[in-house]
Amino acid sequence: MKVYLTLLFVSAIVSYLTTPAMRHLAFRTGAVTAVRARDVHKTPTPRLGGVAIFLGIASGIAVASAVPFLSRVFEVSNAAWAVLAGAGLVCLLGVADDIWDLDWMAKLAGQTLAALIMAWGGVQLVTIPVGGVTIGSSYVSLIATVVVVVIAINAVNFVDGLDGLAAGMIAIGGLAFMTYAYVLARSASPGDYSSLATLVIAVLVGACLGFLPHNLHPARIFMGDSGSMVLGLTIAAATLIVTGQIDPEVVSQRERIPAFIPIVLPLMVVAVPLIDMTAAVIRRTLRGESPFAPDAHHLHHLLLRHGHSHRWAVSVLYLWTAVLSFGTVSLVFLPTPWAAVVIGSGIALALAVTFSARVRGLINRGTRASSDLVTSARSRAGERKDAS
Repeated sequence: MKVYLTLLFVSAIVSYLTTPAMRHLAFRTGAVTAVRARDVHKTPTPRLGGVAIFLGIASGIAVASAVPFLSRVFEVSNAAWAVLAGAGLVCLLGVADDIWDLDWMAKLAGQTLAALIMAWGGVQLVTIPVGGVTIGSSYVSLIATVVVVVIAINAVNFVDGLDGLAAGMIAIGGLAFMTYAYVLARSASPGDYSSLATLVIAVLVGACLGFLPHNLHPARIFMGDSGSMVLGLTIAAATLIVTGQIDPEVVSQRERIPAFIPIVLPLMVVAVPLIDMTAAVIRRTLRGESPFAPDAHHLHHLLLRHGHSHRWAVSVLYLWTAVLSFGTVSLVFLPTPWAAVVIGSGIALALAVTFSARVRGLINRGTRASSDLVTSARSRAGERKDAS
């Protein structure tokens, strides 16, 4: 685990240090989000933060390729580089969209191409863990891979509407996923804990954590499509790697790890984005609009209208992600009845925080005070910089 935590740290540092440069570049290239009717930010904000996230991921993978402990991961296949190539393509696609505002069909075509690049590199959905079902047709496998990747990309893209929301949710869910992938690798290959899935998730979590200090409310930079698409593709890649390269049936017999977790856990990590995307597609289709047409009825918009502050609306969605993802992982470490208690308690807490007016009022006052302190500190730092 020390190796993966080190790679996480490397990815976080690179992402953190390169984000200010991307902010400067965004202003120079015009990649700035204006204030629109459906937006919740108050001032035009630069994008391209996703480039820093990609650079963090790329740095982590590059360093990993030189680590002896992970040599087998890079010797067995080119899957790690295929993931990086796919992420690089959607990052470039996102940069173009952040600057020139591409048509949704062009973005969909680019996402499909990125998924195909990963598939050609060996990252494919070839087995379904439950029951050990193998996809016999290479064409069906290819189509299934593209569908999974495109859905994940757009799910994260749909939910990226508040400061720090997408990066924080993927970091929280990714930590749960990383824990599971590491335990699964240890159980499946005693004596060799190297795991591509754990590596991919570790550098993804690190990149998100490094970007978050710049993106928390009030955000100084947005990740833009260059970031949300990278996050979605990378979490999808880790899912495909887990389901395709480790046989959970064998692990379950040895360690009593539920075989369905490789399917359920990734869904729980992106459950909130998936729910938001599904609701948006249904809502827009019923109105006779394009599924990709923007509106102000996402989950985070509903929380704001329900009375939550900006920061606490984000925290509520963080909480739901943590409950669903870590609750699912608890099935690995606890007997099923105890895991059910943990999950039930977490859901009860999340419901109380989401819908209790009294809890909401107390927390909103606290978050507003915290937000004022952060804004004041940033203003003083800006004044000192101007004075110098």
